[in-house]
Amino acid sequence: MKKILFASSALAAVAFAGSAQASDKIQLQLGGFMEQWAGFSDTDNTGTDGRNNAFQSDTEVYFSGSTTLDNGIEIGAKIELEGETSGDQVDEQYMFINGGFGRVEMGKNDSAADSMALTAPSVGPVGVNDGDLDQWVDAYLVDTVRSSGDQNRVSYFTPSFGGFRAGASYADDSNRNGADGYNNIDGSGDGIVSGALAFDHDFNGVALGLSATGENSDEGYWYGLGSTVGFGNFTVGGSYGHTEDDYGLNETGQDLDAFDLGVSYAMDAAIVSLSYGYEEVDNSGDISTVDLGMAYTLGAGVTWKSSLYWFDQEADSTNNAATSGIDGDNDGYGVVTGLRLDF
Repeated sequence: MKKILFASSALAAVAFAGSAQASDKIQLQLGGFMEQWAGFSDTDNTGTDGRNNAFQSDTEVYFSGSTTLDNGIEIGAKIELEGETSGDQVDEQYMFINGGFGRVEMGKNDSAADSMALTAPSVGPVGVNDGDLDQWVDAYLVDTVRSSGDQNRVSYFTPSFGGFRAGASYADDSNRNGADGYNNIDGSGDGIVSGALAFDHDFNGVALGLSATGENSDEGYWYGLGSTVGFGNFTVGGSYGHTEDDYGLNETGQDLDAFDLGVSYAMDAAIVSLSYGYEEVDNSGDISTVDLGMAYTLGAGVTWKSSLYWFDQEADSTNNAATSGIDGDNDGYGVVTGLRLDF
């Protein structure tokens, strides 16, 4: 996303505006979510027949706050605390600056490409695109937005001009969130540059969203396209992503091509979705997965979610398990249900 200049310009604008500030310190507000899931799976992989796990959970607590200077510029911060983790206890932490010039974020968070990319609508707890399929079965995870994850970075987002908005990020690759040995200092030393262009507009009741995103790490790239169309109670959409074999965070070292398609329908407190995802790993294999999802709002901040999913993973005969992301044939189905609490 071209990055440091944008951030320094925004910071200079704050300094130039003078020292007049709100009289009170920033007051942090508390938020977050808790997810508790129960599930069952049946697979044909003889090594992991049946379910991997009966229960899964995810909990985060957010601390956020902001203040508006006398010149109208907003400055704030957000900190996300993991409820359970084997890596960093803090998931994301960053400062943001909002004004007529756009928005600047600096800290440990996702790239502009990641945050602006559009994918197929999906409301179930499993999903087909960078979801939780690999938490329940022994399967490769489809991902059309294979970004660098949480890194120490600076990001800039333009204001919206006629529905168009651009974003850019630069990270110093000081190891992404949860990486072994993360100490906020040492990394590979390779910069990560990402960019995004998005369009969002309502045409007489038809909401159109478009995104083009990409990222460079080491000598390679990933890039992708996404789109959603909303009309009445329906939303349809899909995305495509390609990752080059020399992209720095491509752990398989192989070309990856993935796409997803989906549709959702909202009716009062309930939303249902049907989505399909596919990914091919060069000289390794491919996987197809389908998710039928449901989300039902039981009350303020309480949502019941369920997924009925199916997958089919096939490894090529030349598959090298030492380097490949697809390790062996496997197929099956499963059911997951549970509650999400937002607070």
